[in-house]
Amino acid sequence: MYVGALELDVLLGDVHSLKQKRSVVRPVLAELRRRFEVSVAEAGYAELHRRSLIGVAAIARDAAHVRELLDSCERLVAARPELELLSARERWLGPDDE
Repeated sequence: MYVGALELDVLLGDVHSLKQKRSVVRPVLAELRRRFEVSVAEAGYAELHRRSLIGVAAIARDAAHVRELLDSCERLVAARPELELLSARERWLGPDDE
């Protein structure tokens, strides 16, 4: 079993309130869940209205499938015109890890 986690640090475009931020971030989270069947949440910068940290987690029998899922999620977020992807960071847990 392999577990992969992806942290996506994003800058939001023309957003001036936390309410507007939610209206931009929630559809992205929903699309990631629907298209890739991954666990996803807004995991940071809750108090900032132009920044968000999106956390994505995937689990599969082989590492290649997890890598493919996380790469697809990163590409989807990077392609969204209302978001600017500042950084992406992956973490892994495999059968040999304790």
